[in-house]
Amino acid sequence: MSVISPSQLEDKIKISLNTIHVSAVDESDGCGAKYEILVVSNDFIGKQKLAQHRLVHAAIAEEAKNIHALTIKTKTEADWNKEKEST
Repeated sequence: MSVISPSQLEDKIKISLNTIHVSAVDESDGCGAKYEILVVSNDFIGKQKLAQHRLVHAAIAEEAKNIHALTIKTKTEADWNKEKEST
């Protein structure tokens, strides 16, 4: 099993989707088996969460084979800006 870096995941997502923000956090103490990913993209407009997550999964399909646990959070730019304003 190869170790996947956060930047590898971020780069793959940026290539596949028109992103405004992407962050991947390794929550596995460095072994690369557990990640939390946040993707902000207007590609998600009009799509339900399942469809949004499928887009992210498709972008990292090869890398996901070596990830044990994956949390994906997806937002449109409007939702992300609204969330930032409320904090």
